Amino acid sequence: MQPLVIAIDGPSGSGKSSTSKLVATRLGLAYLDTGSMYRAIALGAMQAGILDDRDAVVAFAKQAKLDVGTDPTAPTIAVDGVDVTAEIRDPQVSASVSKVAVIPQVRATLTAQMRQIVAAAAAGVVLEGRDATTVITPGADVRVLLVADAQARMTRRNAELGGLNQSDLTDQVVRRDRDDATVSQFETPAPGVTVIDSTNLTLDQAADAVIALAAAATR
Repeated sequence: MQPLVIAIDGPSGSGKSSTSKLVATRLGLAYLDTGSMYRAIALGAMQAGILDDRDAVVAFAKQAKLDVGTDPTAPTIAVDGVDVTAEIRDPQVSASVSKVAVIPQVRATLTAQMRQIVAAAAAGVVLEGRDATTVITPGADVRVLLVADAQARMTRRNAELGGLNQSDLTDQVVRRDRDDATVSQFETPAPGVTVIDSTNLTLDQAADAVIALAAAATR
């Protein structure tokens, strides 16, 4: 059988990560959080004190060795042999990752690596994040834009990160989406992309909807 590729994009807090991991687990596929790769570069740039130097960030992204673990039950990422799976979820990284993600040369470098990971997944992969449905794998078997209303997205992001004040919460959802929208189209579905509104769906229901699309695509 041909590997099954499922790509899921959508705004912050729409449930991309949770839904993608559950779908990958249920279908026995690899899982790729493309955003974790941007976070890893952002963390490395912060540690090196170069976050505001675009040329230095580009050079760092090109030479950094990223090792991405694709087990949906325990995804990991390491930079130059150092596991940073926990560190990339730090609120400071979350607040800074857009500075890295909006640099076209960084996007090109990481997109090439993402495609290599997808190609190496023997059974297939569920990848989620910016450009997943349009740039990284436009030929994916299933392409989904997962959306939700703003209040639901902020509630989910707060539950994920915990204890954010309203200003930080808005920054995590609204500001990041605004910044990312300058280089990535994730608010309007491209032709062939299915929109799933998860506002009133449970996690299982959102996963069921994606799996139904996968079943139809592989008949």
